Amino acid sequence: MILVTGATGFLGAELVNQLIRKGSKVRALKRTGSQVPALIAGVDGIEWMDGDINDLASLEAALEGVTKAYHCAALVSFDPRQREQLFRVNIEGTGNIVNLCLYLGIRLLHVSSVAALGNARDGELITEEDFWNYEGRPHQYAISKYEGEMEVWRGIAEGLDAVIVNPSVIIGANAGYNGSGAIFKLVREGLSFFTDGATGIVDVQDVASSMIALMDSGETAERYIISAENYRYQQFFTEIAKGFQVKAPSKKASPWMLAIAWRAAKLVSLFTGKPAALTSDAARSSLNKSLYSNEKIRNTTGIHFKPLNQSIAEVCSSLA
Repeated sequence: MILVTGATGFLGAELVNQLIRKGSKVRALKRTGSQVPALIAGVDGIEWMDGDINDLASLEAALEGVTKAYHCAALVSFDPRQREQLFRVNIEGTGNIVNLCLYLGIRLLHVSSVAALGNARDGELITEEDFWNYEGRPHQYAISKYEGEMEVWRGIAEGLDAVIVNPSVIIGANAGYNGSGAIFKLVREGLSFFTDGATGIVDVQDVASSMIALMDSGETAERYIISAENYRYQQFFTEIAKGFQVKAPSKKASPWMLAIAWRAAKLVSLFTGKPAALTSDAARSSLNKSLYSNEKIRNTTGIHFKPLNQSIAEVCSSLA
């Protein structure tokens, strides 16, 4: 039996879909009241279980009879006000998974993030050998993913059979306008500005297939960047605009413009009570030029990543 946490999330649902297609027995953990994505709704072979990674009793019940666990559950937010929740889910929740998998002898694949890797360096690729540190002003999400990954490394030091993946920005049609899909929505609605930053991007199907290949391999106590290509944000936005047949963003947003924008968004949120459309953490991240190497995952699994222009065109087509 295989357990997938975060099974109703964008990546978790794709992973469950691929596992079921391979004929695996899957137990999918979801929080009470969570909506099952259309991709896997009503699919035979999935044993759904309500639970929470921060509730040890329900988590232990979910792990009963399990031999492999994929830990996809996480909170993704650049809102500093969610610091406590980020730490509770991404650090404490991961620690609970690690402790129980170690105790029960379950092989674990943990989904971390490139946010937990080393800082961007001009002209150089970030690899699995780079380790993130607290220099500068790291955002709370990055801290939570780094500390969550450290929980897994702690478990490995204690004898846990585990492997870690660090995906870059994940895109795919089933995200809709949530998560990375929000970028597609902004461009479609006439986004005018782009930043000078760059990042790695990857199709959700490639992330899930890489995870399965790693879980089924003999690899342990290793981590792998999963990223197809490095794109500048201007290139990314332009490809999206092409897919929607709308005008591409043509104005470069400088750091001082972003500083004004996030402060204005924060002021608006104080009056409306709604989360700010842009936070200081998100503004700083959009300026980073973070370029990632995928050599290790390609050499280990033999994966051939889907070209990003194809992935972007597929997402735009599904949202049209």
